[in-house]
Amino acid sequence: MKTPELYYLEYERLSALKSYSVLDTVSEKDYDDITAIASEICQTPISLISFVDEKRQWFKSRHGLEATETPREHAFCAHAIHTPFLPFVVTDAWKDERFFDNPLVTGDPGVVFYAGVPLNTSKGLPLGTLCVIDRKPRILSEKQLESLTALSNQVVNLLELRRKTMQLEQANQELYHFAKLAAHDIKTPLNNIAMIADVLSQSAKQSFSAEEVNLVNMIGVSSRRLGNMIDSLLKYYQGDATTKAQTSVVDVADLVNQLKDLLSPNENTYIRFHARVKTIEVNRTVINQVLLNLISNAIKYNDKERITIDISIGLDDENNYKFSVKDNGMGISPEAQEKIFEMFTTNNQSDRFGNQGNGIGLATVQKLIHQAGGNIEVKSAVGFGATFTFTIPMPSANRKRA
Repeated sequence: MKTPELYYLEYERLSALKSYSVLDTVSEKDYDDITAIASEICQTPISLISFVDEKRQWFKSRHGLEATETPREHAFCAHAIHTPFLPFVVTDAWKDERFFDNPLVTGDPGVVFYAGVPLNTSKGLPLGTLCVIDRKPRILSEKQLESLTALSNQVVNLLELRRKTMQLEQANQELYHFAKLAAHDIKTPLNNIAMIADVLSQSAKQSFSAEEVNLVNMIGVSSRRLGNMIDSLLKYYQGDATTKAQTSVVDVADLVNQLKDLLSPNENTYIRFHARVKTIEVNRTVINQVLLNLISNAIKYNDKERITIDISIGLDDENNYKFSVKDNGMGISPEAQEKIFEMFTTNNQSDRFGNQGNGIGLATVQKLIHQAGGNIEVKSAVGFGATFTFTIPMPSANRKRA
C-alpha cells in the first residue's frame, strides 16, 4: 500500500479547511441530497463528501456507508487532492499497486472502484472530494464525470455559503456589542436627566407654575421611557427567533398616547387616532419602534404650518393587524418610493429643521416588520403627504376567534 504524501501546501490547505468550521458537524440535507444524486448518476452503491483532515478523512455526507471517518493513510481521497483540477479515478483497486493491499480494499467496505473530484477553494486549495465508490471494477462515462464535477462545485458553493453566513453572524454579534456600548453611553445622560428632573420636580412645586411643573415631570417620564425603549430594542436584536416571537396584549389607545407623550407634539401638530380594535397581541417593542419612527418622520418631514397625522389600527381582510400612518407633509416622489426602504437611501429632502436624514430609520422599520412576518408599503404624492401602511400577522389562536 502506498501511503499518500502530504499536499505541498498542507498548512495553507488545513487552515482553509478549518475556516469553514465544517468538521464534525451534523448531517445536512443539502449535502446528503448531493451524495444521493451522485450515487444515482454514477450507479454506485456508495457516495461520499469527504474532507481530508490532518490525520483522518471525515465524511460530511455518506450515502451507502456507515463509517463517519477513516485514517488518512488509508484514504483514497488523500491521493485525490494531489490532482486538484482533475478527477482521480481508480477503475480496479485489486490491480493497482497503490491500493491492492489497502485495508479499505481488503476489508470493509471493500473498495474496488473509486472516482473522486476534489473540492477546491477559490484559491485552488483542495479540501477533500466528492467521490463515488463501487465494490466491483467499472468505468464512468465522460457525462458521468462531468456531472460529478458539477455536483462537486455545488458542494463548494454550500461551503462558501456556510462561511459567509458565519461571517455575517459574527458581524451581527459585533454590531450588537457596539450597540450595547452605544446604548450605555446614551442611557448615562438620560439617567442624569431623569435624576435632575426628579430633583427639580420636588423643588418646583413651590416656585414653578403648574404648567412648568408638568413640563419638568414630562422630562423625567420621557427620559425613562427612552431608556426602557433602548433596553427593549437591545433585547430584541439579541434574542433568538423564540424571543423575537414573544407577544403581549397591548391596549392600542394606551400605545398611541404613550407615543404622543414621548414625541411631545406642539400646538400646531394634530395627531388623530382611529381604532377598530381595542387591543392587539403583538411584540410591543416592534410596534413601538415602527410607529415612533413613522410618526416622528411625519412630523419632521412636514412643510405645513398645521401638521395633521392620522393613525389607524384595525384588521385587514385576512385578519392581520393593519396599521397606517397618514400625514399632510412634503410627500415622496415615485422614484424615491421605489428605494425608500433601502439602507442609507434618503429622499434628498431636508426636514423642517433643515437636517438631512441618514437613511437608516425606514430600512430598520421594514426589517422589523419583515421579521415579525408582516409587510409595509407607502403611497404618496409630492406636496400631498404620505401614507405608510403595514400589517402584522395575528397570533393563530386569536385568528381563529376573529
